[in-house]
Amino acid sequence: MELPRWRFMSGGQTSAPVTVRASGGGGGRFGAQTSSTGESWFLQFYGLKIAVAGSPQGAYGLLRAAIAHNNPVVVFDHKAMHLRKGPLVRGDDRLAEIGKAVVVRPGADVTVVASLLMVHRSLEAAEALASEGIDVEVIDISWLRPLDMATVSASVGRTGRLVVAEEQYHDGGWGASIISRLATAAAPLATPPVAVSMPEILISHSPPLEDAMIPSAERIAEAVRSVCR
Repeated sequence: MELPRWRFMSGGQTSAPVTVRASGGGGGRFGAQTSSTGESWFLQFYGLKIAVAGSPQGAYGLLRAAIAHNNPVVVFDHKAMHLRKGPLVRGDDRLAEIGKAVVVRPGADVTVVASLLMVHRSLEAAEALASEGIDVEVIDISWLRPLDMATVSASVGRTGRLVVAEEQYHDGGWGASIISRLATAAAPLATPPVAVSMPEILISHSPPLEDAMIPSAERIAEAVRSVCR
């Protein structure tokens, strides 16, 4: 992982305009070998920008922004979303803004911050909860570095409640980073934040066990209900 250090070590004389696209995620019945998402592992390599696509439009905009950038970027997408269809508008004006999260569903009661496949499942949960009178705001975090705490903090400031949804282990992940930053900033939370993440075991070859491990829309919905009680 020397690429993120080139500009610094050369005193700004050398850049590394390299984009790496990485696909991962569970649900494909590949067991423990190729089912991890792995995006938070790269947070330890400072100087590397990290993008996580939560929709077809996001994948397009993030990848084009990464290619246009003059420093190394890793763009993650989820294998389960490769065949997913959705709105897509092409063009030079559709490049994602580096370091900017996207509010994909406005709401007033609870903030849910998600990445990759969990964006879609959070939207499913939000639609189900609307019938219960719970208005959920869903944020596609889009970038893990730079991390858009301004958008997250503004949302939490309105709702007073936070759920993070990630298909990875919570410890050392971006969800833990968001909760930590809000805590140290004394964010005005009405209830303790809740993390919906993976249990600390390897993904099984058993389809029912794999499905039980990966956060579902219902698990996200139940987490939202818990912070509203």
